Amino acid sequence: MDSFWQEVLEFSQATTEQVGARLLQEFGQAQAAEKADGSLVTQWDRWADATLRDAIATAFPNHGVLSEEVAHIFPEADWCWIIDPIDGTTNFTRGIPLWAISLGLLYRGTPVFGYVYVPPLGHAFHGYWQGDSGLSGPSGAYLNHSPIHTSCDAPSQNHFFSLCARSTAIMSQPDFPCKIRMLGVASYNLLTVAAGYCLGAVEATPRSGTSPPSGPSSRPLAATGGP
Repeated sequence: MDSFWQEVLEFSQATTEQVGARLLQEFGQAQAAEKADGSLVTQWDRWADATLRDAIATAFPNHGVLSEEVAHIFPEADWCWIIDPIDGTTNFTRGIPLWAISLGLLYRGTPVFGYVYVPPLGHAFHGYWQGDSGLSGPSGAYLNHSPIHTSCDAPSQNHFFSLCARSTAIMSQPDFPCKIRMLGVASYNLLTVAAGYCLGAVEATPRSGTSPPSGPSSRPLAATGGP
């Protein structure tokens, strides 16, 4: 693997593990406040956000950063990290053991690398997708460094389809072919498809004015998780 991509992977793993270890100590105990868009935020969202931004600035000083807890101004840099410090804050505050730390790396606007760490499960997903970026490098999607793939199964009532809270209208369709699951974590919602746990998932566009979604971290994984 190219030394740059190895550095990106090792940085992502080490940094999210460090942040995740601290968040696990506060899991289920944090007090939350409501933001203007109606979503929850805790002091630990802000702490994790600042810690991740500082780590990126130290390791990759020429890279930009766009994160959930600061002004959403796209930086003027070829490389840009997208951060969701706690994807699934409501789960985190309510003691539900499913939430994630999401990092995405864009090159000139194209998501080319994603890393999603789920501390309560000890699951670390990463993936590469060069797309139309003009870059060359590794490809594929991985869970704890083992390759993952989407499922080729036909839909049935013994298979899962994952929804978010804004896509529940699909349940009104008669004879929907799969069992429905709602997980409350945007990145993991999509990763269940990349890993073959679910046959499909819908993560609807966030409401106007909300933070950047976790899509940039999940897209390289979902795009390269094919059979």
